[in-house]
Amino acid sequence: MDRRLFLSTGLALLASSCFRRRDEIVVGSKNFTEQLILGELLAQYLGLRCDIPVEGRFYLAGTYICHQALLAGRIDSYVEYTGTALAAVLKEKYSGDPAAVYDQVKTGYKQRFNLDVMPPLGFNNSFAIVVRGEDARRMGITKLSELGHYARQMKLGVGYEFLERRDGYAGLVQTYGLQFAEAPRVMDLGLLYRALENRSVDIVAGSNTDGLIEALGLVVLDDDKHYFPPYDAVPIVRSKTLQRISCVGSALAALAGKITADDMRKMNYAVDGGKQDAKMVTSQFIESKLPPGSSVPIS
Repeated sequence: MDRRLFLSTGLALLASSCFRRRDEIVVGSKNFTEQLILGELLAQYLGLRCDIPVEGRFYLAGTYICHQALLAGRIDSYVEYTGTALAAVLKEKYSGDPAAVYDQVKTGYKQRFNLDVMPPLGFNNSFAIVVRGEDARRMGITKLSELGHYARQMKLGVGYEFLERRDGYAGLVQTYGLQFAEAPRVMDLGLLYRALENRSVDIVAGSNTDGLIEALGLVVLDDDKHYFPPYDAVPIVRSKTLQRISCVGSALAALAGKITADDMRKMNYAVDGGKQDAKMVTSQFIESKLPPGSSVPIS
């Protein structure tokens, strides 16, 4: 990205933070379904637990923009994934141990950015290399290490960030010795499974909790060489926000371990496959699964 765009984005974020109400929380998200749901989850739950105004600023592109929005004070919190935080933001090496990765991210974010990494929400949303079910059965493959013989005839679809990240495309093809039919086709994350379904591509880099995987009968190839790090979902929050509004920390901590991978898949599918409103899906989840169990107003 051009340095001038970086600068203009940063100035815009900083300027927007000057008009914030002191008792207001602003929650952000990246620009795909799961992030919208998680943004709604934080916004609704904080509004319920803290009884304060909460604004949602969703679809903030990818990791870089969300991180810069936090640093500039444009948002107070959003949900990140530990492997993404470690590789894309901290740019540090990782181990395969989820607890070690979490501790590394928590320490790095506090020391370098004065941001607090809250306890994991309960699910790991790793990258998932996904193929059509009939193709997996025809080729007789279940693992990425078995893909090399077939990759030369396959077209790969990926999201924008996957090509650039150190835990993305370059390392994947090197680790598994893959060569595809052509350069990866880069597209919006929301279009990956449509492209797979209409055979524009033959394999995609999706996410483990994508609701359409099961609904479309797709197969996730096992990362048997453990290339991808853990991607535990964790709320990131500004330390200044925790000091400014005391109940935010306890509210976010209360979400620890409350969302399973199955919960996340079902919510993702309700929005992507069932075309339900993300705000309503999130509200229903909060009412049924999270303390104190009160309904959250939908407005």
